[in-house]
Amino acid sequence: MSNIRENILEVKNLAVEYGAIKAVKGISFNVGKGQIVAILGANGAGKSTTLRTISGIIKPKEGEILFNGTNIAGKSIYSIARAGISHCPEGRQILMGLNVEENLIAGTYSMNSKNREPGAKTKKQNEEYVFEMFPVLKERRKQQANTLSGGEQQMLAIARAIMSSPKLLILDEPSLGLAPILVKTIFKSIKEISSSGTTILIVEQNALQTLKIADYALVLELGKISMEGPASELINDQRLIEAYLGSKA
Repeated sequence: MSNIRENILEVKNLAVEYGAIKAVKGISFNVGKGQIVAILGANGAGKSTTLRTISGIIKPKEGEILFNGTNIAGKSIYSIARAGISHCPEGRQILMGLNVEENLIAGTYSMNSKNREPGAKTKKQNEEYVFEMFPVLKERRKQQANTLSGGEQQMLAIARAIMSSPKLLILDEPSLGLAPILVKTIFKSIKEISSSGTTILIVEQNALQTLKIADYALVLELGKISMEGPASELINDQRLIEAYLGSKA
C-alpha cells in the first residue's frame, strides 16, 4: 500500500526490570516517520519506563530498540541524543539556576558540525522557531527559569527539547498539572511540531486530547500492551472509553 510509512523507531520484545520487579514485559511496537504515537495506561503500567529506556536513561533487560535501523538499546544517553532523539521528561526538569535563553542553549548540546545534516536548522533558527511558537518565552528570555509559572516552565521544557532539531521527540506527560487553557496551548504546540516533520512519541494522562492529535496509540497494562490501533478507532472503542476516557461530551 502506498500509504505505509517507513518506521523511524522499532521496539522489539523490550523487557525492563527494577530488581525483581518486571516493569516492561516484552513489548513490541513501531513508530512511523512523521507520526504522533501515543502510549496510554494507568500509573505504574510501564509507560515512562518505556520512554526512559528508549532515550537511554534506563538499560533494558532484553530486546532491541531500532532507531533508523540501528540498535540503540543500552547505548549512552549522549549517543542516543546525538542520533536524533530528544526527551522532554515528566516533571519538566528545567535548569532552575539558568535563565530561559540559557536553558534553550543547553538543549543544543548534542548538536555539532559533524552530525549536522545538510539544510538542518542552526541554533539561532531553532531559537527563533521556539520563540515564534511560545512568544512568552521570548518576552522572558533573560528571566530565571525558576520564576516562571508551571505552564511557562512546560513550554520551556518542550522548547528546549526541540532546540536540537530532533528526528524523534519523546514527550512524557506534557500537560500534567496544567490548567485547561494551558493544556490546549501545549497540545496545539505538539501538533505544530508534528506538522513541521518531527516524529513524536508521547505518554499522556489526558487520553482524550492525546487521541485527538495522535495517529496511532497503544495501551499498556502492567508492562504489557493490552490494546493498540489507529487513534481514530481507539477513541471510539468502548473498552477504552470506560477505562480511560469517560464521557466524550
